[in-house]
Amino acid sequence: MKLVRTVVAQHSITAIDLLSQAVPELSKGRLKDAMSKGAVLLGTKPQKRLRRAQTLLQNGQQLVLHYDDDLLSRSCDAPVLLSDQQHYSVWFKPAAMLSQGNEWGDHLSLLRAAEQHFAAKRQVFLLHRLDREASGIMLIAHTKAMAAAFSKLIAAQQIDKRYLIRVKGQLPDSLLQQGELTLPLDGKACRTQFSLRQLDSSSGQSWLDIKLISGRKHQIRRHFAAAGYPVMGDPQYGQHNKDSAGLALQAVSLAFTCPKTGKAMQFSVPQQLQLQ
Repeated sequence: MKLVRTVVAQHSITAIDLLSQAVPELSKGRLKDAMSKGAVLLGTKPQKRLRRAQTLLQNGQQLVLHYDDDLLSRSCDAPVLLSDQQHYSVWFKPAAMLSQGNEWGDHLSLLRAAEQHFAAKRQVFLLHRLDREASGIMLIAHTKAMAAAFSKLIAAQQIDKRYLIRVKGQLPDSLLQQGELTLPLDGKACRTQFSLRQLDSSSGQSWLDIKLISGRKHQIRRHFAAAGYPVMGDPQYGQHNKDSAGLALQAVSLAFTCPKTGKAMQFSVPQQLQLQ
């Protein structure tokens, strides 16, 4: 079942009672589950998630429910905290996990997992995104000042991001010597630098190390699909590149100068979590 419902309190009433009256198709148990997973928004500006079923609403307050039983029933592997630097933390995001939630919920998002890990005692600010199908290393800031400082580093391209991908086909020497793809995406210039790590001649697939210079949406996936060497397991770009193992793309390392201490920092995905 999938539905969107906007309800307005006509008098003082608890959130769960209002929803139960307005959405009789769903039991209170399902409604409480949806609330806990972030699928109910309180109509404030800006909107915020309402998770507590017994929250007392006043006349005129509005709730918006986005309910999708398929999404709410899904699960994925838990993320792994790789390093806690107090003002920011470094995480491994597994495949099938969102970077952040949306109106349909946030229980499968890294941002929510980090919030729960720190028991809501720290703020969490997403600094960059990684496709849901991809796995890899991500940064989360815990103060507004640190989020702003990292945003400046990202805008100035002062965070070195490295990826590992497996693509269909064997790249010709001319393309390997060129070492980068520069096809504009969405009308904007962008660059993807790459080098060959290993050729798997038995499968006709190539492992490539990637340095992302710019960061357009799905840049790596779109660049290599357009070049004729789509990333294996990509459900959206390329042809004849299905792979039961999933998307063969992983963010493997980040390097930067810490805005707090001025020290050079580098973080990599541990061997046991690396793309195989």
